[in-house]
Amino acid sequence: MKKREKLNIIHKWYPKAITTIDSVNKIIDFVEYELDLEPNLVMLADSVCSDDVNSIQYPIRTQEFLGPFKMGGLNGFPFTGLTGMGAFASHVPDEGAVFIYYGPHIGITKDGTIGEIHRMGQSKNSSCCGAAKGALDKLISNQITAGNITELDYQMNTIEQILYAEKERVLNAKTPLFEVTEIMYEAIDNRINELVDKTNYHCKFVILVGAILINSDSDMGSFTQVRRFDVIDLSTKTRKNNLGYITK
Repeated sequence: MKKREKLNIIHKWYPKAITTIDSVNKIIDFVEYELDLEPNLVMLADSVCSDDVNSIQYPIRTQEFLGPFKMGGLNGFPFTGLTGMGAFASHVPDEGAVFIYYGPHIGITKDGTIGEIHRMGQSKNSSCCGAAKGALDKLISNQITAGNITELDYQMNTIEQILYAEKERVLNAKTPLFEVTEIMYEAIDNRINELVDKTNYHCKFVILVGAILINSDSDMGSFTQVRRFDVIDLSTKTRKNNLGYITK
């Protein structure tokens, strides 16, 4: 299947998505030409779901960066918190930059079904993101109790509480799983920015790329719809929106 044919499938749900490989290529170009840095001076941290498909579909070019430091747990929420943010902030080269890529993920099969993918070697499709789908199912069946976060299933319970707070929005949505992914993006974006504001960095820049990571069947690859591409210049304490650099 040609690239444009794959994109046509994904664009039915995410009209501005590009291949994840293309998004990484553009970010590296930006780092080299706009920030005048070599990728090996950039410490990458990601807050994406721990689902193995994200490792399988992770673009090889990200290896040009340092890292990645893993901040995310189920559905990409940054469960490592302030301690994790502070840890990798202390690993970045003095004359370099921090690059944080974050967001939830969702599957779209080659026939356009949302919330599923066909994984390598399996005979049937499986959920993606399974945690989001599981939390949604519990929300629909009234199995979530406000404030219920247990030590045994802390990450899943946290996702359940995020969705519970937006219960009416989810249940009234045309496609609830799509809406769940939007809600998770907003929660992750808010938390990442909160953590960034409370962390001290000893480098030149902080690069924030927030996105919906879209997985597909094993022969389709992954796609990314970027929602935020901000660069914080630590010398001037200014933040610039560079989203047009990727979406143009």
